[in-house]
Amino acid sequence: MTPTDPREDVFVLAHNYVRREIQDYADVVGDSLELARAAVESERPYLVVAGVDFMAETAAILNPDRTVVHPEPLAQCAMASRLTVAEIESARARYPGVPVVTYVNSSAAVKAVSDICCTSGNAVRVVESLEAPRVIVAPDRNLAAYVAARTGVEVIPVPALGCCPTHQALSPGDLEELICLHPKAEVMVHPETSPAVQAEADFIGSTSAMIRRVQETDATTVIVGTDISILYRMRKLAPNKILVPASHLMSCADMRMITLDLVREAVRTRAPVVRVDPQVAAGARRALERMLAVGRDEMSSGPLRRDLPQAGPGPATVGAGDRPGYLAK
Repeated sequence: MTPTDPREDVFVLAHNYVRREIQDYADVVGDSLELARAAVESERPYLVVAGVDFMAETAAILNPDRTVVHPEPLAQCAMASRLTVAEIESARARYPGVPVVTYVNSSAAVKAVSDICCTSGNAVRVVESLEAPRVIVAPDRNLAAYVAARTGVEVIPVPALGCCPTHQALSPGDLEELICLHPKAEVMVHPETSPAVQAEADFIGSTSAMIRRVQETDATTVIVGTDISILYRMRKLAPNKILVPASHLMSCADMRMITLDLVREAVRTRAPVVRVDPQVAAGARRALERMLAVGRDEMSSGPLRRDLPQAGPGPATVGAGDRPGYLAK
């Protein structure tokens, strides 16, 4: 802290995917669930969120009496932008009475028409908490398949082809080549990767679950299937491990748009301020608070390797009774 960078009343939150210098500068670094909880628990009046748009929106929704600042409003989640309120309403009309579970990677407006939110760190427990035989999961078909494989619940992905471009870019072939080069390596991937990729993995989890796992595993070499920016924190926490990126293509351009200079400027000026329509925020807050009342998933590893639903040409529903799950319409 310096006289030109006052932070006494500012709390800086950074996602695991932002640049390394921002991670070093932040007060807390974590996954979406950890950042949401940290924002609520912080007592400082200003929150600066170094992450894509929905992360800053989430902090603003959960903390209506504080000022939330997003250093780069143009840094937007591609997956979130592909899901509309109309698609959720259409799914509700098609499947009346089926609860809607929306990934936090979504807009405030979409959260507002959802029953409950989830993150990759608690999606399984959120779905299990509903005690429903069928759920709608939006907007990531890959997370939907991951949940279905672990719950036995019939999962309807909305939209049918929703995904994170960064994680979808990883192919089974990418992993197979690396496994040949590192046959004793543990393979860990994010649940936003395709089911075919997840089937090659020894461990599947959120970014923070992956960070915990890399410190605990007995493997000397670990192949990491998520955004390459996570490797910086992993190497700090597990310096004795050899960490191999599953693909150098796995780098979110919108996360890279956020720079340390922009974060410092946001701290200095307390701007740009995130504003969410109060009526929209009220609905979204209900879904988010229900999510926060649910605990984090247990880390996923071991015997689930190679038994996940396989992606097909057009996803329909995913359920225990009709796996491999993604079926042609």
